[in-house]
Amino acid sequence: MHTPEASPAHIAEAAYDRRRLRQWLAGQARAEGVSRRTMLRLLAAAGAAGTVPTTLAPAAAAATTATATATATGTGTGTGTGIVKPLPEAWFTVRGTNAETRFAALAETGHHTPNERFFVRNHTATPVLDAADWTLTVWGDGLTHGGSVEFTLPDLKRLPAVTRTAFVECAGNGRSLFTTQQGQTVSGTAWTLGAIGTARWRGTRLADVLRLAGLGPAAVDVLPRGLDADYVTADGTDLGRVRRPLPLAKALDDVLLAYEMNGEPLPPDHGHPVRVLVPSWIGIASVKWVGDIQVSAQPLYSPWNTDFYRLFGDAYPEGGSAPLTRQTIKSAWELDWNAQLTPETEHRLTGRSWSGAAGVVRVDVSTDGGTNWRPAQLHDTPRRGDWTRWSARWRPPAPGAYTLLARATDRAGRTQPGSTVHNTQGYLFDAVVRHPVTVA
Repeated sequence: MHTPEASPAHIAEAAYDRRRLRQWLAGQARAEGVSRRTMLRLLAAAGAAGTVPTTLAPAAAAATTATATATATGTGTGTGTGIVKPLPEAWFTVRGTNAETRFAALAETGHHTPNERFFVRNHTATPVLDAADWTLTVWGDGLTHGGSVEFTLPDLKRLPAVTRTAFVECAGNGRSLFTTQQGQTVSGTAWTLGAIGTARWRGTRLADVLRLAGLGPAAVDVLPRGLDADYVTADGTDLGRVRRPLPLAKALDDVLLAYEMNGEPLPPDHGHPVRVLVPSWIGIASVKWVGDIQVSAQPLYSPWNTDFYRLFGDAYPEGGSAPLTRQTIKSAWELDWNAQLTPETEHRLTGRSWSGAAGVVRVDVSTDGGTNWRPAQLHDTPRRGDWTRWSARWRPPAPGAYTLLARATDRAGRTQPGSTVHNTQGYLFDAVVRHPVTVA
């Protein structure tokens, strides 16, 4: 059985996960909302030894409810999506409660994705929250006093502000390409490549807030939770509000509590009034509409790092991979699928490439399906957690069908492969995409 080569980040996360499983076996971990079946599967994957407890550890004490209120239905477009902002067809493809940005709509928009064109990933519906009433509760036995501390938005704005350009990308971005390009069956929202956006975020460091709240030496996990409605699966299982633990080391590194997006207050669909921003990691880590953060002296689980956001399939252990952390590497042309171009005319073709490991330092393109390659011109300084814009000039020699390819390489030495190892939930597609165009 082929096992994909693990990155250093995934190796570190796997070791962390195994340690948490051992602590759970010893009754030292919490697993709120995670089924016994899931835990047994994880234990088998990690090769844990010992007697499995007959019951899960007690669920964590409930956090103090934030004073903000949420609207379960959302307002806005009338499409039934629960998304507040307009979703013009020229900019978006609506996918249930989600809206995917059409990559062609990013052409000539500059480095940062305009707020009105930024993709939307919702588990339920966008809550409409009043910033004046909002509070953030930081609580848990990982604090020195073991109690809770509340912060208002003005409290956060009195702390040193940090501005950071970073992309947010759904882990399933490119999922449909497993099927259309590789002929494989996957589950989940059928994103093409538009479940990503890059913005200039402004907020305060999560590390500063945790220390003000009384971060203790025993803390190991930090669990942000959103204020959107409980997520109920298709089979009727209520998984509660979206939440996903972060290792303390990551929480203290580069994570922001962001309250501005591209120089404006966060729009409702993107986390108003405050969201978590976890640069370079899969989008589920960047919890929107954050209302409370649990700081725990014990490892934490949620459905969003057990049943979801791990890799399952023939190429992976029976219990799945370690929880996903950093994003993979991708490229996209700023063209519609099957775009029509004129022959014997020089076209300036544009696109964007990005990686969760390091800045993109090279992009090679092909206009003949991969027979010949040449370097594209890069238009941004490569930075980790950000994308790089590029362009290439092409004069189609004759009418007909053509396939465009773009292949990125990042500073860490990762290059997009020709195909991606299959996983059943369609996460982290990173293969070179075959983009069809017609010259007529």
